[in-house]
Amino acid sequence: MRNFFQRSGKFQPRSNDDDRGDQAIPEDLWVKCPSCGELIYSKELDRAARVCPKCNHHFRLRARHRIRLLADPGSFEEWDAGLRPEDPLQFVDGQGTYPDKIERTQAKTGEVEALITGGARIEERPLALVVADFDFLGASMGSVWGEKLARAVERAIEQGWPVLTINASGGARMHEGLLSLMQMAKTVSAFHKLGEARLPHFSLLVDPCYGGVTASYATVADLVMAEPGALIGFAGQRVIEQITRQKLPEGFQTAEFLLEHGMIDFIVERPDLHPQIATLIDHYTGARLAPTDATDPDGQPASASAR
Repeated sequence: MRNFFQRSGKFQPRSNDDDRGDQAIPEDLWVKCPSCGELIYSKELDRAARVCPKCNHHFRLRARHRIRLLADPGSFEEWDAGLRPEDPLQFVDGQGTYPDKIERTQAKTGEVEALITGGARIEERPLALVVADFDFLGASMGSVWGEKLARAVERAIEQGWPVLTINASGGARMHEGLLSLMQMAKTVSAFHKLGEARLPHFSLLVDPCYGGVTASYATVADLVMAEPGALIGFAGQRVIEQITRQKLPEGFQTAEFLLEHGMIDFIVERPDLHPQIATLIDHYTGARLAPTDATDPDGQPASASAR
């Protein structure tokens, strides 16, 4: 009788021991946009290529997810998947040895290295595809990165294909010391040979892209593109402010800021990248096959008729 007159809450919380069975809600069912705070149904986000439908924020993507979105179905053929990093410096830090860290990262990400290369087709147009995976040690550029990239460029030259690089990185891989820094020169040299073969390099900078990748091959391409809102630079904003002791402008190092100041050629949204690359391949292929000297209506070189 006493319990009859006591007021109780309408809803009773369930204890952790309650068996919820099939009613349990998966943790990844809803995703919160870090830009606008919108809660997005995960499957809806996947259908939108991981772009927020409210504010257009471009979520980070794993390398293989990007390949699936970009390449024609079944057209990607991976190259040099067996190349594995070594430990030339016998590097040890507070988290253990470098081989131990590599082994843990490989188990976590399912990848052997931070860079994936291969041949693919985009709207039936062949190209060499090079994609960085930021989840693998912050996509730090090491010896295997440089070797895989150089080999991909060599294959592209042999096949007469353009190269598309999708670049995200936190910088050089400190565990390999000077050998990591040497990859800057190695990769730029490889793309110089691509240019001599009159084949284009299209570079897409995605969030985040810093350090030696930005300072080398990624920004010396025929066309430098970026995803909206991507953070791009050499050193981070906090480091620059500490060194210069100056407050940096609003939006500094964003793709929009760099476009305004002439560092990149244009910004391309993720759903538009597929047709954009196809158009660029057609344009550069036509330019490569065009004759070097223009001709007048009589078929004579323009320079000769002018004389």
